[in-house]
Amino acid sequence: MIGSSLLEALTEVVPIEDPRIDLAGEGVTTVREIMSTELATVDTSTQLMEAARVMSAARAGSVLVIDGDSLVGIFTERDILRALADSSSADRARVSSVSKWMARDLVTVAPETTVAEALNQMLFGGFRHLPVMEGRSVVGVVSMRDLAKSMAGD
Repeated sequence: MIGSSLLEALTEVVPIEDPRIDLAGEGVTTVREIMSTELATVDTSTQLMEAARVMSAARAGSVLVIDGDSLVGIFTERDILRALADSSSADRARVSSVSKWMARDLVTVAPETTVAEALNQMLFGGFRHLPVMEGRSVVGVVSMRDLAKSMAGD
């Protein structure tokens, strides 16, 4: 859960009257403008260590988990830590499949979502990566870092 001091700090960094967070969407930055379109993906049977390698190679904190043509989950750095902490040995954890640890109940956003709306989803959902969907297709991923850079004006 996000503490009130963090929310207060964010409000100080980007005051409510800042036009970049106008929820009406007029002249504001959208997720489409800042999302990553080079997707790091794995399938449901991918082992934890391989998923970590894919994340490292992509310099990303998450991978999208795909089954056929469908997005079925997201696997993050936090999931790696949880797998290691919850397993009886690191060896068992590293060979377990991402499907055991991934988040399945995904929150996604559309490309037209404003930066403020995406930030709100992340802050109150307690996560740092949002898949971007256009219809049933994954078209990108937006991270907390992407949002912060956008709001800071690069």
